[in-house]
Amino acid sequence: MEKKKVAVPLVCHGHSRPVVDLFYSPITPDGFFLISASKDGSPMLRNGETGDWIGTFEGHKGAVWSCCLDTNGLRAASGSADFTAKLWDALTGDILHSFEHKHIVRACAFSEDTHLLLTGGFEKTLRIFDLNRPDAPPREVDDSPGSVRTVAWLHSDQTILSSCTDSGGVRLWDVRSDKIVQLLETKSPVTSVEVSRDGRYITTADGSTVRFWDANHFGLVKSYNMPFNVESASLEPKLSNKFIAGGEDMWIHMFDFHTGEEIGCNKGHHGPVHCVRFSPGGESYASGSEDGTIRIWQTGPANHDENDALPGNGPAGKVKVGDDEVTSKIEGFHINDKGKNEEEKAIDI
Repeated sequence: MEKKKVAVPLVCHGHSRPVVDLFYSPITPDGFFLISASKDGSPMLRNGETGDWIGTFEGHKGAVWSCCLDTNGLRAASGSADFTAKLWDALTGDILHSFEHKHIVRACAFSEDTHLLLTGGFEKTLRIFDLNRPDAPPREVDDSPGSVRTVAWLHSDQTILSSCTDSGGVRLWDVRSDKIVQLLETKSPVTSVEVSRDGRYITTADGSTVRFWDANHFGLVKSYNMPFNVESASLEPKLSNKFIAGGEDMWIHMFDFHTGEEIGCNKGHHGPVHCVRFSPGGESYASGSEDGTIRIWQTGPANHDENDALPGNGPAGKVKVGDDEVTSKIEGFHINDKGKNEEEKAIDI
C-alpha cells in the first residue's frame, strides 16, 4: 500500500499564547528574518529560512498585536495592548524607544526609508513618529472612522493605508495633506492588508473574500470568494502567480492567482490561522495560529511520508544556527530569565 505524501512544515515553538502577526524582512546581507507577535506579550525574532529562534524582545506588559522589521532588518517595532508601540534594536533586543498611546495599539509599520513609524489602534487615530526625533510629538491623522486594524505604506512613503475593525474598506491617505484620497470598498471589515514587494498589488482579506487591487490606479484586479472565513492572505512575491490564505478552518490554502483555483492545502495547526506571509523570495511561507505555533512551509513539493516526524525549532528545543550570516544577530541578543522560563514551558497544543 502506497504511503500518503503530506507537506511537513518547520514547526516553531516558543510562544505560550496565540500568534497574531508575522512579518518577514527583505533579504539583507545577513539573510532574511521573521518576527512574530503574540498575545503572550513577547515578540520573537527568527531566521526566516530555517525558523531557528534568535531572540525574544522583552518589555511589553500586555498582548502584542502587531510587529515589523525595517528594510535593513536592524530595528523592530511592535504595537501592544499596554498602550505603547516600542522600537527595538534587532541586534541586541534592547528597547530604543517606547511611544506612549492612550489606548491599545493594534498596528505598526516602518516607512520604506526607515525614518518613520506609523501606528494605529483603538484611538481611531493614525500617528506618524519621526524616528530621528523620537521624543518629538507625532503627526496625527484623526479622521479614521473607527478603530484601526491594519496600516501600511505605499508609493515611496507618500501614501498610507488603513483598515478598521468595525467597518469595511481600505482607506488611502495622502501623507502631505492628511486627507483620504481613495477608498477600496469591501463588504466586510478588512483583517489583512499586504502591499506586494514590487509595489504593483494590494492584497486584502475581508470576511470570506480575498481581493487584489492595482496599487497605482486602485482598480479591483481580482476577487475570489473562499469556502471559509479568511483572516489573512499573502501574494507570492516573485511571480505573483499564486497566493495563500488562512482563517477559521485551521488550514493554509494555496490558490492560482489568475484563476482562483485551489492548488494546495496544508494542514497541521490546531486552531484558527491568524496570519500568513510569503518569505521575500517566495520559496516558503509562514503561518501563525491560535495554537501558539508558527509553521514554515515550502512553496515547492517538499513532501514526506505521512508518519515522518515533524521538526521543531524554538527556544524550548535546540537553537541551531547553520548559517554564518545570522551569527552577528545572535551574538549580543539577550532575553531575561523570566521570559526564557516561560518559553521553555510553551507547548504545541
